[in-house]
Amino acid sequence: MLQGVPDQLFVLFQRLLPARLLGRGVYWLARQRAPWLRNLLIRSFIRFYKVDVSEVEHPEPAAWEHANAFFTRELRPGARPLAGGTNTVLSPADGRIEEIGYATGNHLIQAKRFRYRLADFLATDDAAVTRFHDGATLTIYLAPHNYHRVHMPLAGQVREVVYVPGRRWAVNQRTARAVPGLFAANERVILWCENPAGRFAVVLVGAMNVASISLAWTGEVAPGKQVTRSRYPADVPHLAIPAGGLLGQFNLGSTVVVVAEKGLIDWDAGSIAGRSVRMGEGLGQSRPG
Repeated sequence: MLQGVPDQLFVLFQRLLPARLLGRGVYWLARQRAPWLRNLLIRSFIRFYKVDVSEVEHPEPAAWEHANAFFTRELRPGARPLAGGTNTVLSPADGRIEEIGYATGNHLIQAKRFRYRLADFLATDDAAVTRFHDGATLTIYLAPHNYHRVHMPLAGQVREVVYVPGRRWAVNQRTARAVPGLFAANERVILWCENPAGRFAVVLVGAMNVASISLAWTGEVAPGKQVTRSRYPADVPHLAIPAGGLLGQFNLGSTVVVVAEKGLIDWDAGSIAGRSVRMGEGLGQSRPG
């Protein structure tokens, strides 16, 4: 009984915080261009979170326009080699695997105590997600020190982008253990993708201190109060993205969830919860197109 008390206190603390105001403050601060402030923020961030600057071509603070440019940094060429194999499913981001496996009907695992509905998470109805029942699912948590960009796990055409407003709960293990339906409650951007073998979704989940989410082809996704959907034809060249191609970025860390239709992805035996991964690592295999 007492084991859950720290988690509940942490959740209570989050309820009392003005999450939107805090996010706007982080957004403003991270984009200040005054050299002294930019340098202070970047140096402090590197020191506090022990960021591996050897992966960056220009690690010195003066090389960056502002702190957010460093947070969302591109890595030097070759820093993230992609696992080989035509049907290899890649890790879409750096971070820690929180959950990996297969949906149980219309439900995904959030933590040992909680599941959440696939239809709620993907902002659609039960009939639309029938083909995803028992399909492969993957949840990766990006810590602040991680590389913040998100990439395509397998080649596909982006057909729809859905913005879903919501809360900005922290997405760490403590909150996941205490807040039912956490990922379906948080703000998120859903990328619906197709390839010849099937359909899958890559979901960028917002969180506390995530000032915004950006996509590679549109820039920052404007927050709102309603669900918005942008659909694209099947022949838009720049939305045919190869495995490992850039999808977008978090302006600070958060969580990425991949959901695939049944039979599209089989996870490798070594792909287990709790494992740290880097973008481009092989996690499984997709069926041939």
